[in-house]
Amino acid sequence: MYRIVRNNILEITGITMLCLAFLLISFSTSFTLPFTLPSSVLNLNTIFLSILIEALPFVLIGVLIAGMIQIFVTEKHIQRLIPQNKVLAVIVSCIVGALFPACECGIVPIVRRLIGKGVPIHAAIGFMLTGPLINPIVIASTFMAFGNDMKIAGLRMGLGFFIAVVVAFIISWIFKGNQFKSSLQVTATHSHAKNEGFLNRFWSMLTHSVDEFFDMGKYLILGAFLAAVVQTYMPAKALLEAANGTASATAIMMGLAFVLSLCSEADAFIGASFSSIFPTSAILGFLVFGPMMDLKNTLMMLSVFRAKFVLILLALITSVVFISIMITHSFL
Repeated sequence: MYRIVRNNILEITGITMLCLAFLLISFSTSFTLPFTLPSSVLNLNTIFLSILIEALPFVLIGVLIAGMIQIFVTEKHIQRLIPQNKVLAVIVSCIVGALFPACECGIVPIVRRLIGKGVPIHAAIGFMLTGPLINPIVIASTFMAFGNDMKIAGLRMGLGFFIAVVVAFIISWIFKGNQFKSSLQVTATHSHAKNEGFLNRFWSMLTHSVDEFFDMGKYLILGAFLAAVVQTYMPAKALLEAANGTASATAIMMGLAFVLSLCSEADAFIGASFSSIFPTSAILGFLVFGPMMDLKNTLMMLSVFRAKFVLILLALITSVVFISIMITHSFL
């Protein structure tokens, strides 16, 4: 435990002080202060804390799963699970992601460990895109948010799976290797772990999980803060007025999905609130794009992967989602 604290003392201090500062601001209206805080600052703080509180449980789940993968999953397990054929690897990874109840807040550390264990980058991206979008919890919340209407939930599931497969295939053609930052080239496994007792392996799992949490946590906090700033000071009314066509409405809703940085388990209820303003295709853009790529998720990916890879992936997902929504609109 001392090693963990020593190695992460700056992250622990930074996270603690930043959270404490915003918590103090959140309670500041209960005390008599020599100055009055602007309402926008209080609103920013409320949004920041709500994003953080919503995301942290899923990050904790994600890092625990990442720790389990690091200690208990070997390369042989991965080789048996992921086919060597690229086409089959992409399809299998997307199916596994669709059955895996993950959130985009916690998917990055899981994907990082999977790639470190030998999962090809294209298969890992397929898993990353379908995991937060098509899992049973998200489908159920979408079904309820839109008045027990299976149409939107079905479109979200089908379109999301198709887009994930397309993006993963393109990634398999463009990129080779794990695409980790040079300072984070992860060794595949601890080969000696299988010879250790269960308690030692369990402790190693917790150690890896704590390391992963502090590694990802600072980027989550930064992403949540930036999302809160954008939500507080973004001229939402002007954006709504700019939606004078299907293409512009879809682009605006995709942009909102990116900056709002909502967890996929809750975003359907926000998307449903726009149903009276935007067409169904634009709502689908919001529901599909947000879980695949948002502001906090992008920052977390930038902490793990090369910037070139993340930016190309962001542009690729944006393009494929937008084109797919436009094609889907002609059939709605």
